[in-house]
Amino acid sequence: MSRELKSLTVEELLARWPFAQQFLGDQGHENLTDQPEAVLAEVLDSELLEQLGDFLADMESFLGTSEQKVSEVTIRGGRAKDGSDESVRELTVKVGEIVCIVGPTGSGKSRLLADIEWVARGDTPTGRHVLINGEVPGDKWRFDSEYKLVAQLSQNMNFVMDLTVQEFLALHAESRQAADPEEKIQRIWSWANELAGEPFGLDTPVTSLSGGQSRALMIADTAVLSASPVVLIDEIENAGIDRQQALEILIQQEKIVLMATHDPILALMGDRRVIIANGAMSQVIEPSEQEKANLTELRELDARLMGLRHRLRRGERLDTI
Repeated sequence: MSRELKSLTVEELLARWPFAQQFLGDQGHENLTDQPEAVLAEVLDSELLEQLGDFLADMESFLGTSEQKVSEVTIRGGRAKDGSDESVRELTVKVGEIVCIVGPTGSGKSRLLADIEWVARGDTPTGRHVLINGEVPGDKWRFDSEYKLVAQLSQNMNFVMDLTVQEFLALHAESRQAADPEEKIQRIWSWANELAGEPFGLDTPVTSLSGGQSRALMIADTAVLSASPVVLIDEIENAGIDRQQALEILIQQEKIVLMATHDPILALMGDRRVIIANGAMSQVIEPSEQEKANLTELRELDARLMGLRHRLRRGERLDTI
């Protein structure tokens, strides 16, 4: 890392690693913060640059902020509930893709998400294997908090902490040593309000948020502050949020999105959908042109229903729809 540091300015260093200021102060170089344009190689000797590189690497490891560079996740098929081979033998999902997982209740959708979260190695009931960037992952992906592969958004999002939204987001931003935490807090709060449709303030206690508001807050928080490259979503359709915008936000932040759903709109919004039956991936379907055309109509209907919900919340009558 010391080679990479040589060409950076003090300003670039602190923008990427805010905690480097602690190191500079401990080494008697706190005055460098007054020289933002100074190039590190010109103001620090090679030994100190090496020490700085080691410090940054250690801090990233401790905080779980090191770049994981996950570009794709592959699920290799295992077996169905009856012991037969899974029909889909391999499924690869890349950064920026949305893959929907559909099937009847109890068919095994949540089990597939759990296999991915656990980074299965043939040691789960399905016998599936999960690869990262085409390779068998090491133990760090299962046991090291630095390399948390998955951020999961479950059906129930209940807060138990006695904090305001501002305090909750500030705590998370501080734990991630996020650069410009105030900007990130404002962005998360703004996105969450857009998603939820029910405005809430930064001073709102998180324990008083509705289910939709809680889900919206956690989606925006995951998009901005989570280092996990994969987002698993289990049943987002009943959360009372703007579903399309939620997915767009996650994709903009270069996440791999896998989503279990019964919602035809969400299913057609995905790049592909995996059909689960008898505990196994039975087929993978790409939306047809006709389905894409139908999605436009479904979105229009959904927008009308959302408008009716907002009218109900405002206490309006629905004599005309």
